[in-house]
Amino acid sequence: MTAVAPFPLIDVSGTPTERGKAYGEQARGRIHASVALYAAQLDRFGFGPGDVDRFGGMFLPRLRQWAPDLVEEMEGIAAGANLDLSSILLVNARTEILQLAKREKGITDDEPDGCTGAVILPEATKAGRLIHGQNWDWRAECAETSIVLRVRREDGPDLLTFTEAGGLARSGFNSAGIGITANYLESDRDYRDIGIPLPFIRRRVLEARHFAHAIKVVATTPKSCSNNMMLSTAEGFAVDIECAPDEAFPIYPENDLIVHANHWQSPVALSKLRETGLSDVPDSLYRDYRVRRHLDTRHGDITVDDLKQALFDDFAAPFSVCRPAIREGGGNLSATVAMIIFEPASGFMEIAPLPGENRIFTRYELAMDEAVLEKAEKR
Repeated sequence: MTAVAPFPLIDVSGTPTERGKAYGEQARGRIHASVALYAAQLDRFGFGPGDVDRFGGMFLPRLRQWAPDLVEEMEGIAAGANLDLSSILLVNARTEILQLAKREKGITDDEPDGCTGAVILPEATKAGRLIHGQNWDWRAECAETSIVLRVRREDGPDLLTFTEAGGLARSGFNSAGIGITANYLESDRDYRDIGIPLPFIRRRVLEARHFAHAIKVVATTPKSCSNNMMLSTAEGFAVDIECAPDEAFPIYPENDLIVHANHWQSPVALSKLRETGLSDVPDSLYRDYRVRRHLDTRHGDITVDDLKQALFDDFAAPFSVCRPAIREGGGNLSATVAMIIFEPASGFMEIAPLPGENRIFTRYELAMDEAVLEKAEKR
């Protein structure tokens, strides 16, 4: 195994503009690399800089209405990184923009954000504390273009999130004990309408003071595309929400576990929509099974290390739970970019970049609200 540089921690506070500017200044190099990665992909599709503005313009008016403070924060990021707003929006709406670009050109090859995620309820863990984590499978280059962002807020809970540089949020938890990870899903309802890009929804989850409010954001916000979002609370509960653009389908823990990869599981969802993603991620059908089987054998005694071992599973490599770098049909280098594990009641997140070749984790911490810790202990 080779060591890989850990993801840098970006620490920000203040108003949205102040937070954004500090973020842009601290992560400038990685943000430029992140923007260049997706601008180059659009260029390969035949789109230029003017098209970045055009695609961003499809989302910006609605975002200014839905989350003006987050647009303000993006404007701060752009100023701090010496970029324009459309470049930062490209990072934050890259799933939607790349798909809209492909559809406009009639490009049919797909490159999904594969992920395998799990939440373990306190009843199944050795320490009696909820554990949440995932493997994020995407472009291997993102090991050099991602960061960990810690936001200290005066108007709500602080938050700690792993995200692509320039992004508002991806996976993480807040000081109220609310956590989120997400997985790619696809259905025949996708891209009929313009909705709120996924990172904005995840960020709003991490700003929530109450678990009910986090669920509401995920379940009711209109989206452009399908997505699976796994929500947890340090108080000892989790729910997985399979999201079509216009409807949400909950999945509850079984044997105190939720495990999800990249295919639809809800019988209700499958009776109402058509799964369209399995041609790109057929390995999804065994990845979640492999993780669940490993964790089931440890029920009542599961630790953070057990979840790591489950997510390191290399069955059917290279198309495994932990994916080594492989060249995809479109020429892009795909890999498990990061393994992210967090235990909100303990206030820590551990991340290993490129875990297919590196098993060294870096720990990042967030101070938790005392009331949350008391509730977690009394559970």
